[in-house]
Amino acid sequence: MSSKPRRKLASAETEPTAKVFVVDDDPQVRRSIEQLVRSVGMNVVSYASAEEFLASKLDNAAGCLVTDVRMPGMNGLDLQAHLLESNFPLPIIVITGYAEVPMAVQSLKAGAFDFIQKPYRPRALIEIIQEAIESDASHRRRKIEIRGIRARLASLSPRETQVLELLVSGKTTKRIATQLKISPTTVDFHRNNILQKMEADNLVELTRVVDLSELAGD
Repeated sequence: MSSKPRRKLASAETEPTAKVFVVDDDPQVRRSIEQLVRSVGMNVVSYASAEEFLASKLDNAAGCLVTDVRMPGMNGLDLQAHLLESNFPLPIIVITGYAEVPMAVQSLKAGAFDFIQKPYRPRALIEIIQEAIESDASHRRRKIEIRGIRARLASLSPRETQVLELLVSGKTTKRIATQLKISPTTVDFHRNNILQKMEADNLVELTRVVDLSELAGD
């Protein structure tokens, strides 16, 4: 008996528009980066200080942050540390002078996406920005996938959850039936329901999505 392929449900969530957020106290540098980013069709927003950026209260921002290391008031490393403590989701690219390379290395160890040294080639900066934006988009897609999987897991009945746990642990239909004191036919019935609800075509795929939901963090 042939079975119809399961239709994957499209996520209702949509990704926000990616933007490049630039923080630099030098207006010429800001304008230069703005023009460069816009020249390749990307959106850009710039700020004259870390404090101004933090005051913007960006909710659900997508893209990446480009910040200079040396700025009056809160410098780039302080900004990065503050954002990481606040679970800021965007990749952070640090712009540094030659003498500040050790600071840039420190920023990488603290979780920055990358750093670029002045004077930089425009193409090199654009390439790093594009990599950062793709990394952010990939991370967001993964989070959406995880939330979808967890929502589908929550839709399972208590018995289906029991059967699922035994299936992904490698138990056969016969052993599951014996352990749960139900018939093999009933196990197969629950198995088919589980595959349908979890939008999985087979046990291998089912195991993958369950493992993904357990291993991934929010």
